[in-house]
Amino acid sequence: MSERTRRVALSGLLTAMMVVLGYFDSVIQLPIPVPGIKLGLANSVLLYAVYMLPAGQTLLLMALKVLVTGFLFGNPQVMLYSFAGGLLSVLAMLLCRRAKGLSAVGASVAGAAFHNVGQVLVAAWQLDLPELFTFYLPVLLLVGILTGVLTGTVAQMVMKYLRRAPRAR
Repeated sequence: MSERTRRVALSGLLTAMMVVLGYFDSVIQLPIPVPGIKLGLANSVLLYAVYMLPAGQTLLLMALKVLVTGFLFGNPQVMLYSFAGGLLSVLAMLLCRRAKGLSAVGASVAGAAFHNVGQVLVAAWQLDLPELFTFYLPVLLLVGILTGVLTGTVAQMVMKYLRRAPRAR
């Protein structure tokens, strides 16, 4: 199998995994009375991509996840929020990947925080409500730290396992 074919197949597999996890994320209701809070399960797959694939391919995966989940489970409005959050999240995680001494868990927390910032930017702009940064963003950031640790830990364990696993030929 050529390298190009392998990359396309891997991208398809990772996109499908993110879509399935994104669906689970949308149906799991957390016992927190704050709208918009999710576990971010698909971010564990995206974090894997940040550490294992080129940056361009990772950004493409994020865009594919936003488009596919938006068309299947959302609407253009949801896609706008998801794209803003996803773009900032991936960029933050890519920067963290380059930082010395920062684990995938740290990158995941940064990604979760910047995902929240991106979504609040869109909401504040659409609603003309800059106060969202004062009263809503801090709550999202707190939960983002917790969910970032969770998804980062999962991704770090999976990456450790996959690095030791024999490659399928």
